[in-house]
Amino acid sequence: MPTYVVRARNAAGKSSSQKVAANSPREARSMLQRQGLQVLDVQENQGFKFDGDINLAFLDNMGSISVKDKAIFSRQFAALVNAGVAMVRGLGVMADQCTNKKLKKVLLEINSDVQQGMSLSEAMRSHPKAFDELYVAMIQAGETGGVLDEVLNRLSKLLEDQTRLNNQIKSALAYPVVVTLIAVTIFFGMVIFLIPIFDGIFKQLGGELPFFTQMLVNLSVFLRTPQYGITFLIFVGGLIFGMRQYYKTRTGRETIDRISLKMPLFGDLIQKTAVARFCRTFGSLSRSGVPILTSLEIVRDTAGNQIISNAVDEARREVQSGGMLSLALQKEKVFPVLATQMINVGEETGELDKMLMKVADFYEDEVEQAVKAMTSIMEPIMIVVLGGMVGSILVAMYLPMFKVFELVK
Repeated sequence: MPTYVVRARNAAGKSSSQKVAANSPREARSMLQRQGLQVLDVQENQGFKFDGDINLAFLDNMGSISVKDKAIFSRQFAALVNAGVAMVRGLGVMADQCTNKKLKKVLLEINSDVQQGMSLSEAMRSHPKAFDELYVAMIQAGETGGVLDEVLNRLSKLLEDQTRLNNQIKSALAYPVVVTLIAVTIFFGMVIFLIPIFDGIFKQLGGELPFFTQMLVNLSVFLRTPQYGITFLIFVGGLIFGMRQYYKTRTGRETIDRISLKMPLFGDLIQKTAVARFCRTFGSLSRSGVPILTSLEIVRDTAGNQIISNAVDEARREVQSGGMLSLALQKEKVFPVLATQMINVGEETGELDKMLMKVADFYEDEVEQAVKAMTSIMEPIMIVVLGGMVGSILVAMYLPMFKVFELVK
């Protein structure tokens, strides 16, 4: 009997992973659901086996299903549903024309489950890596309300907005990251390959090197010595690995995310991005008929920042006790005052979903402006940094020149 690694969440909201022996992923999911657990992910536990043949099935999992792929699928499938095409036939058509092999495989499996009597949302829930809780919840609401085509169109719009927002963030980070990599590469390249040449000339002529030049010579010797170089790489790799492991803990995630919100330039961008994502996602869920508590749980898990997630979770508890969402968010002091006030107006007028969409539009525009401002600020800063790193090497080489001229004379 195969074994599956199942990641589930208990009633208290704590996630854990465990191994379950079952005949199929569906059976493993059902076993844990009967225990009162919410199943998040089911993966077959495959050990390494070699029987003389090379199994290349793992190549099917090397690709990924992007947000853009899901947005295109949602819009095209919405058109088929709206045209009255049967669900099974529509899924078959979408699978046939799908260019993403991984998504194609998932759609074929979903089509098979639907043919056996499962609802579309239940079939999609069995593939959490392709369709997350947000997607499944909206599909379920669309099936219940008989407006599946409208929900699919909203999903495609939501995913397209997310893609546009993510691209804006990537464009803001791309320039400083690329320039930093170039600067570091040039600096270490000159230290490793150029400084030793001048060091040899200085040693032949004799004389004492200036402190700054000697410091770079020592750094060059350190990097060119194999055992020291390996030690340095191990240290850097260990530091990165340690930070990643620390971030996986709740305390580490809260600490790092709190620091990221207070960073100059980037902190404001991160906050505005989180607010825009929260309002857009929550508004789409509310408009699709998903219950508010379920919507808040989904938004909490997709916030992208642990501090924001904690604030949303506290707001969910407040709403569950009969409180107002806007007042609960205002207590946490994580969301901007403008956002909480507009949400409050939406609650009082009974048009919370419309107001959330307006807040999302506003903060997405704010993110776009912040990206442009950050890029204009970062360009001169990075030019100065790059020039400073290269200039430090040149200064270190030219400082001893005065002594060299004296020694030559």
